[in-house]
Amino acid sequence: QVQLVESGGGLVQTGGSLRLSCTARGRTFSFYAMGWFRQAPGKEREFVSAITWSGGSTYYTDSLKGRFTISRDNAKNTVYLQMNSLKPEDTAVYYCAATWNNYNFDVQDQYAYWGQGTQVTVSS
Repeated sequence: QVQLVESGGGLVQTGGSLRLSCTARGRTFSFYAMGWFRQAPGKEREFVSAITWSGGSTYYTDSLKGRFTISRDNAKNTVYLQMNSLKPEDTAVYYCAATWNNYNFDVQDQYAYWGQGTQVTVSS
């Protein structure tokens, strides 16, 4: 079994920063990549970022490039999402996910495992 545990969400003011963490437990050695998605109230879940475990290649949705940074610590089986210059429109539940596929990292259906989500609220 695989379990993804997110942490680091919370309430922050506009312009602030947060770092989300996602630790993978269980059969993690076979994952090709980890991704972050988010779902704002009343909206569909959308892709944020992804990173491959081996080479560390990173992918971002265009609108978040420059503010969000994804990274990984293989020894800890943990992926991070550093979020800077946060805006109220970044308010959402953030989910991490794991995939065995090496393509279409922005597609939710490619991910086999999901975390429970962590709430990020940015106040104006």
